[in-house]
Amino acid sequence: MKPAKVSTAKRRLWLLVPIALLLLLSAWYFTNRNAPANDSLMTKVKKGKFEIIVTTSGELRAKKQVKISAPGPEMMAVDVYNGVKISNLIAEGTVVKKGAFVAQLDQAPVMNKISEASLEVQKKTAEMTQSKLDTTLTLRDARDELSNLKFAVEQAKLTRDQSIYEAPAEQRRVAIELEKSGKTFEQKTQNYKTKIAQAETKVQIINSDLQKAQNKLNQLNDLVTKFTINAPEDGMLIYDKDWSGRKKGVGSEVQPWNPTVATLPDLSAMEVVTYVNEVDIQKIKAGQTAEIGLDADPAKKLKGVVIQVANVGEQRPNQDSKVFEVVIDVLTKDPDLRPSMTTSCRVHADTYLDALSIPLEAINNEKSVSYVFKREDGKLARRQIRIGAVNESEALIYAGLSEGDEVYLVTPADTTGVRWVLDKSGVKAPKPYVSDEEKRIRMKADSLKKVPRPPQQGSGGGDMIIIG
Repeated sequence: MKPAKVSTAKRRLWLLVPIALLLLLSAWYFTNRNAPANDSLMTKVKKGKFEIIVTTSGELRAKKQVKISAPGPEMMAVDVYNGVKISNLIAEGTVVKKGAFVAQLDQAPVMNKISEASLEVQKKTAEMTQSKLDTTLTLRDARDELSNLKFAVEQAKLTRDQSIYEAPAEQRRVAIELEKSGKTFEQKTQNYKTKIAQAETKVQIINSDLQKAQNKLNQLNDLVTKFTINAPEDGMLIYDKDWSGRKKGVGSEVQPWNPTVATLPDLSAMEVVTYVNEVDIQKIKAGQTAEIGLDADPAKKLKGVVIQVANVGEQRPNQDSKVFEVVIDVLTKDPDLRPSMTTSCRVHADTYLDALSIPLEAINNEKSVSYVFKREDGKLARRQIRIGAVNESEALIYAGLSEGDEVYLVTPADTTGVRWVLDKSGVKAPKPYVSDEEKRIRMKADSLKKVPRPPQQGSGGGDMIIIG
């Protein structure tokens, strides 16, 4: 049976359908080629409070503390620079009374030096004895010679007196002998005086060396007694840290230029020391408020104020970049605060009220001009914006956009021929808002910065240094 033939009209209809679909797709593409591919890639400009907060971690310490130190100056005076270690140290956190035992330093390095100094004293004492004996013998011989010369002069005088009856030539010879004897006696007398002066000088030199050796031995013996370190005041003992941040303990070495073994902090006034990286340090200024959290009690929040920002960065252990020390005064009084507690700090660098902001992802830059992609009058445009400040996720915009405007979060796929819309408003950047409470806190911070540090004071077993 032969298949039925398709009519010419039906064939034309089948051909027209794909052509019509192609035309519809083309029209849709040219109409919507500048439209966003996905509404989720757009964001609205919002208005409200804009905060710049720098988050960092830190550690509590007392604003005032008594340092319990080894006798550093005394160690330097006798050339004890290395090898002195802590052999005994009471437990950290112990509440001690004034005069109570705190630490014992290893005496071995000093005892070695005491042995050397004792030998030096014995050596100089022997030299002194030998010098005195030599001087006694030398001067005795010189005195005997002078006595003999004196007799010779008297003999020459008698010979001269008896020569008056002799010939003139004989008288002249006798006179010359007397003159020679007299001059020899005078010379030997001067030599004797010189020998006495030499002997005295030699004895003085040896005696000086002996005194130096004896003084050093006395200093070493006195230093040993100071290796038992007692508490200069009442308080809770906190171990000091070395240059790497490790706490000192039994076996730690104590250098004379860093003799602190432990501290007795004043727990009534605390501060946080933290380190801010070089990227964020420009945002930190003295007088800014901070919110302090305790790792030991996350629910507890303390108020603080920045009182000191270092001008020079430093390389801290286990950190790749330079950091700057920042000191935050803890304004909230809390009896549970203890030195060395770790903290989280949120420093409120700046606050702006009624500010426009957009996510950082929406901002583009070209030749120092910041802009966003925005649809205006149904067409895509590059809209120039003015940025007043940025925080971790958003930027404050003070010109170029209005509240509720929609901008692209990502750059559109096709930006060919997109027009520029430049900002010519001349609007000035807004200034941060400072509340009355913050003003009072900043005034307090200024007064804290002007408080002078007390002078150093002595403390028996070591140096007591008050830091405020």
